[in-house]
Amino acid sequence: MSIDARLAELGISLPEAAAPVASYVPVVVTGNIAHVSGQLPFVDGNLVTGRLGDDVSLADGQAAARACGLMILAQLKKAGISLDRVERVVKLGAFVNSTSDYTDQPKVANGASDLMFDVFGEAGRHARAAVGVPALPLGAAVEVDAVIALADG
Repeated sequence: MSIDARLAELGISLPEAAAPVASYVPVVVTGNIAHVSGQLPFVDGNLVTGRLGDDVSLADGQAAARACGLMILAQLKKAGISLDRVERVVKLGAFVNSTSDYTDQPKVANGASDLMFDVFGEAGRHARAAVGVPALPLGAAVEVDAVIALADG
């Protein structure tokens, strides 16, 4: 089954890939590795903002992380990379805008991690970092970047 068919089966539509907010490119491929810049959570075209442990719930943080994961996939497609070429999601880095006493960053990051497994199966299991930070660009609640191994194509 193609990944596009898998997305349809899951009822997932990818968002339009967001333009960079600063001086960088969204995806860099070197060899068979795609590095996807940190992606912010857009839901229905709106940026999810706020701080975990303050005005964003765990469930909303997980949904924001999932939205970041969807944007990672959208950026790959915009870069002309077929999702069928994804051989392995190697690593995700999740940055969670959170209060100094908030400790559920790994649970928040599961929103993106679970998405990768749902879409790619075992190839979606990955190494990961989940880090609490005091602020993110544009006030985003979560940001996720990725390292993806690609099959020849």
